[in-house]
Amino acid sequence: MPDAPGLELIRGEIEQDHPGAVLDTSFDRDQPALVVDPAQILAVLTWLRDAPGQGYGFLSSLHAADYLPAEPRFGVHYELLNRDRVERVRVKAMLAEPASGDGEGVSTAALGSSPDEDGSLAEPAGRGTGRRATVDTPSPSLPEAQLPEIDSCVELFPTAEFQEREAYDFFGIVFRGHPDLRRILLPEDYVGWPQRRDFPVGGEPVTFTYNERAYG
Repeated sequence: MPDAPGLELIRGEIEQDHPGAVLDTSFDRDQPALVVDPAQILAVLTWLRDAPGQGYGFLSSLHAADYLPAEPRFGVHYELLNRDRVERVRVKAMLAEPASGDGEGVSTAALGSSPDEDGSLAEPAGRGTGRRATVDTPSPSLPEAQLPEIDSCVELFPTAEFQEREAYDFFGIVFRGHPDLRRILLPEDYVGWPQRRDFPVGGEPVTFTYNERAYG
């Protein structure tokens, strides 16, 4: 993997072709990372894949993180690998949590919950009871306008297809242009994004449709 000076050289070369694309660099625990403007994520990934001398042609991992209460709240991490040099570089895009129409954050709605009369947060439908949620609209429970969004990189790296679906399934991050963006591990009508840091913990396991058919 590139060292700290090498990472800055990569940043400088990207900036020549895509000004403002790289917002920062980090070198934490020997892991080099480019912090990228989400609006230019595809440009940066394409450059790292195709530019002479780079050749990061394999996306080994795409995953998301929730940094609540920090802002921007969400991070999408891309682990790129040059298999000829056995060299790895990380690209990170930070996404803010969109505000709802009333100007408030959407974390309560993202849970499929509503405050009780005493102001406490009610447990979301489908959580704790082990039953799938009964809702009028399909998952996600929030309009896409209230979910963080970033462009899909499936056309660049086919390995991203299922990994983007997993990030969507657990964090509610929408990948624009994904060929089949839907839940991958949880039931389609499950309400909420269970790896967000404000999602309630505990309760019984989710009952999947397969389990209902097989075991009643």
